[in-house]
Amino acid sequence: MLKIETWKLAVVGILCALGFAFAAPNLLNSDTAGALPDFLPKSQINLGLDLQGGSHLLLEVEVGVVVKERLESLVDAIRTELRKERILYGGLGASATGVNVTIKNAAEAEKAYDIIRKLDVGFETNLGDSGHIVMNLTEQALKERRVAAVEQSIEIVRRRVDPQGIKEPTITRQGDDRILLQVPGEDDPEKLKKLLGQTAKLTFHLLDDKGSLADAMAGRVPPGSMLLPSVDEYDSLGKPRMYLLKKRVAVSGDTLVSASLGFDQGNRPAVNFRLDAVGGKKFADITRQNLGKPFAIVLDKKVISAPTIQGIIPGGSGQITSGSFTTESAKELSLLLSAGALPAPLTVLEERSVGPGLGADSVEAGKIASIVGLVLVVAFMIIYYGRLGVFANIALAMNMVLIVALLSAFGATLTLPGIAGIVLTIGMAVDANVLVFERIREELRTGRGVMSAVDAGYKRAFGTIMDANITTLIAAALLFAFGSGPVQGFAVTLAFGIMSSMFTAIWVTRILVSIWLRRTRPTTLIV
Repeated sequence: MLKIETWKLAVVGILCALGFAFAAPNLLNSDTAGALPDFLPKSQINLGLDLQGGSHLLLEVEVGVVVKERLESLVDAIRTELRKERILYGGLGASATGVNVTIKNAAEAEKAYDIIRKLDVGFETNLGDSGHIVMNLTEQALKERRVAAVEQSIEIVRRRVDPQGIKEPTITRQGDDRILLQVPGEDDPEKLKKLLGQTAKLTFHLLDDKGSLADAMAGRVPPGSMLLPSVDEYDSLGKPRMYLLKKRVAVSGDTLVSASLGFDQGNRPAVNFRLDAVGGKKFADITRQNLGKPFAIVLDKKVISAPTIQGIIPGGSGQITSGSFTTESAKELSLLLSAGALPAPLTVLEERSVGPGLGADSVEAGKIASIVGLVLVVAFMIIYYGRLGVFANIALAMNMVLIVALLSAFGATLTLPGIAGIVLTIGMAVDANVLVFERIREELRTGRGVMSAVDAGYKRAFGTIMDANITTLIAAALLFAFGSGPVQGFAVTLAFGIMSSMFTAIWVTRILVSIWLRRTRPTTLIV
């Protein structure tokens, strides 16, 4: 008992020193902490939405748009294949969950059926009377597309929000098609809505130079083409200029790897972009094969610009220019393009701005609860266990320091339930010491000497302490894995509190008791 290996002393000393170092920045204001040298820890505890206020948005992913786009793509594929095989058809179009087409020559129906059913998986294809073919999405395929759209949307929302310098936004899935976004410290929901309001789907299309723009504007859009408005060009009546484009995507924005703010030859704001190898090759091929033709850059079904291809563009790098770009709007667009396109638009179902007043009240209530709990525990331990109680209280203080250090170092967000977890930890932190001290009492009653009783007390209590804390740690891990928001906040502080209390109760108090015994060598011990 009296001898503790040097390496154990060193490990405990280093961990305690690191705890003080990582907890100390929380005693400074944010500006002072941020100005600390880079080699020093400077992270502070992030306060959650319920403590510092912020914005709360409940978003709905319009997954129907994803299904509609997939069906429209399938319609184009069917049209292309049937034309390639010179099969006459009619009534080709998409319904809510499927595609219909009628083969005019009944003798070719089987051949068309074989071609169509191989175009895509996830569809149930049926050939009916009179050459009527129906492709319907299966329930499983529909579910998979819905799940994929929501998960991709969550990732894109995270990429768009994170670069704003916003600390620890909470982005969680709610139900089948909803996303909960909570951003502590952001008191302007409109800023977030603007950031998430654009799908940012970038595509490049050739203009349909054979079709009639006048006919298209009269409602007779040629098959395989589409009519889209310009972002910033207007006719004499003040209406957006319309472009007749080929519906087929020449180069997809999915191949975009980077986008950044730039300036064109006239020193006007622009967006520089770079495509991956596949996109770059397509871009070079398209520009090589269509020299002298206009090439439209389309963002969210609006034409940003339609410059004429002046030469081959190799390497997959290019520039998006628009007469309406400002430095700020070009920067925003580059951010959106870098984050990627949302698979479907997001609809705001609920928005709320949480004021800091509620958070301040909660913090104050949490402080009072923590102080009262701490004072009661400290008093109880001293009154009931005397000198050993003092050692337990020193370990408890070290435990609080370590919890703060862990929350700061891992960038965890402290919420109101998190404060409840800390208060709970204050009460539980001395449980391990209570077990040890009771074992020491039992050993003293059997007539053992002080040294032997203390040594046996720590050894006998170790197994019980581990069992009790590991089961609680498992419960905290499950809460974090299956919970969300406040539940996870509670689980984090509880888990950090358990780990630090095991360390302080077992090792810190043991070292303190050991040092005291070696110096004083008491013949009796009052516990």
